[in-house]
Amino acid sequence: QVQLVEFGGGLVQAGGSLRLSCAASVYVSSSSMRYMGWYRQAPGKQRELVATITSGGSTDYADSVKDRFTISRDNAKKMAYLQMNSLKPEDTAVYYCTAGASSAGNYWGRGTQVTVSS
Repeated sequence: QVQLVEFGGGLVQAGGSLRLSCAASVYVSSSSMRYMGWYRQAPGKQRELVATITSGGSTDYADSVKDRFTISRDNAKKMAYLQMNSLKPEDTAVYYCTAGASSAGNYWGRGTQVTVSS
């Protein structure tokens, strides 16, 4: 059963920006969402952890996106966001939202495609 849904994927030119959103089901408890994060997987590549954020606001980023991407969350709305700036073609991937008691993630969304053209 899908408990997270991603929004905001699409096609953007290199150097552009895109904002992804993730909404959690009302059946996912806040205690199960101490961490929220974003993974991505490009064709032929391993799944990569992009960013995480705790309910207290502590963040962590992959080196490849640091200073370009910003993760945030709204605990009241049970939503997470990923603001992506200065996008590069190598950012092209399916982006997945996760939530869980740890950064590993217990819940996953179906993913949303982000394509960055040259």
